Parts: sequence; C-alpha cells; structure tokens
Amino acid sequence: MDIDFVVTWVDMDDPKWKQDFAKYSGKIDNTKNEVSVARFRDYGFLKYWFRGIEKFAPWVRKVHFVTCGQQPDWLNINHPKLQMVSHEDYIPKQFLPVFNSSLIEIYLHKIPDLAEHFVYFNDDFFIINHITQERFFKNGLPNDIATFRTNLGLSLWSKCLKNNIAIINKFFDKKEVMKRDHHKWFDESYGSKARLNHLLSFYDEFITLRTPHNAQPYLKSTFEDVWAHVGKELTEMSAHRFRSPKDYTQELFRTWQICKSNFEPYNTYKDTKMFPLLFKSKKAVKAITEQSYSLVCINDNEHIRNYEETMQGVQVAFESILPEKSSFEL
Repeated sequence: MDIDFVVTWVDMDDPKWKQDFAKYSGKIDNTKNEVSVARFRDYGFLKYWFRGIEKFAPWVRKVHFVTCGQQPDWLNINHPKLQMVSHEDYIPKQFLPVFNSSLIEIYLHKIPDLAEHFVYFNDDFFIINHITQERFFKNGLPNDIATFRTNLGLSLWSKCLKNNIAIINKFFDKKEVMKRDHHKWFDESYGSKARLNHLLSFYDEFITLRTPHNAQPYLKSTFEDVWAHVGKELTEMSAHRFRSPKDYTQELFRTWQICKSNFEPYNTYKDTKMFPLLFKSKKAVKAITEQSYSLVCINDNEHIRNYEETMQGVQVAFESILPEKSSFEL
C-alpha cells in the first residue's frame, strides 16, 4: 500500500508570520499555553526529521510538508517525494490565517493528493530507528491502542478531549462497540494500560482514550466520515484562530476510527516515547543516542532552564545517529 507522511511546521521568526500573529493576538504570552513561545519556536531540528525519514523509513510514498507558506532555506523543495502544502491549499480561506494546531489538523483530508493511508507527525516527532510499514498499518488498517485514561478536564487540552468524547458518545454505544471488538479492546499486548478497560466495563459511556503523543496513522476516509456526521460542529470550531477550550482535536478522528473498528490492536507505548524537555532532557538525549525507541517526541516547554544548553545536548544526540545530510537538504 502507499503510505504518506504529513508534518506541520512553523517559523515564528518569519516577518509575515509575526505581522499576522500580532494582528490577531498581540504578543507571545508564556502564561498562556496556546500563545506561548514553545508552541511556535523552532531550534533547527527539522533537518533531523527528514534525515530520519530517509534513513529509517525510505518506503514512504510522499511527504506533505504543511506550513502557512513558509519553507526552510535549506530544504530541497524539488525533491520528488516532497509536496509543499500551504494552509490555503486545503483550509477554507475565511479561516486564515490560523495559529491553532487543532484547526490545522481537522482539515488534513483536504490536502491535495494525500494517500488513503497516512501518518501524521508534529515537527517534534522523530523516527530514530529503522521502522517498517507494518509498524503503522496492518491488514490495511492503522495500528492503535484502544484503552481508557482518566481526564479531569482541568487544562485546555483536557477540555478539548472531553469535547471529542461528547461527540463519540452521541454516535457510538460503548457496550456495543466493546462487545463487537472485545479482542481489540482487551488485546494482551496492552498489558496494564488496559486496566481501566476492565474496571469500566460496566459503564455505559466512553471516557477519554489514552493519547500517545507521537506519530499517528490514519485513514483519510475516517476524516471524511467524521466530517459527514459533524461537519456543522467542526465548521463552527474553525472560527477559532487560536486554541480554545471549545475546540475538537485530531483525537476525535482517532477515537472515531477506533470505534468504527478501523484499527488493529497495537501497544503504541512499547516503541514510542514522549520526553518533556522540562523534566527529562537527559533521558531524551540518552534515548536518541542509544536509539532506544523507534519514535520519540522531544517536547518543548517555555519554562525550560538552560534552554540553549538543553537544545544543544539534543542536537549532539541527533548528530550522533544522523550525521549525514539527506537528499531533502540542499
């Protein structure tokens, strides 16, 4: 099967972006996650994303590089596997410019020439070891983990996840879904991560599913299906240029995909890891250097102490495993 990768990126130092951002927001505010510096800054790791793709996943059909019209000066935009995608190429123009990653994500199925099977990356998700197509898709379906998590709804992101689940409960009967796909919801590979599946088997409604913060496989048809059912709600959300507690997120599409039985059970956590650099920068460096996982998320935070030193350590780690330029670089 053909599998595409989609990755989103922004250059907050671009004068045009700064002008638009100031017009609609005013300024970067590190007391608000949705407009903090960590949400938009780039330390130059993107070239390692492309190096990892070329070295460890050369089977990818096409890389769709999504920006607001920007491009790194080192990027070979004529690469045969690369498609440059501007927001205006697939998001309705009345909602642009946009600084809301959730809004950028809900329209992914509109990207021109996107394959039915695709994997979505944030630009801080990296492939650091050899990976096969079967890691993402099996029997034509996305690999995923169908397990529940607690969600107190305190943060903006948590509130959005509750919005997603409200939609899911409107269209799916939890007991029917879990009975139909019992083997998928209680797959032995999940181990202790399925604890709440057992404890809440009596409960009538879905709660938030675990949300592995890493590369996510999708069927394009899943996005089309969700839009066919809740297009009104998603269109209303599209007015939010910045993240809002009333948003829906890509997790709506992922959960919908699971509830439709369009997935194969896979414990995503066994070969992926998220490293918040605020707390785990040394562990991140060690994991990259030793290639301990197939996929890692190097999560930025506006409150990182010794920011320059931390990022230089991560860069040295990437250089140790991906020292050679890829054909995506000029």
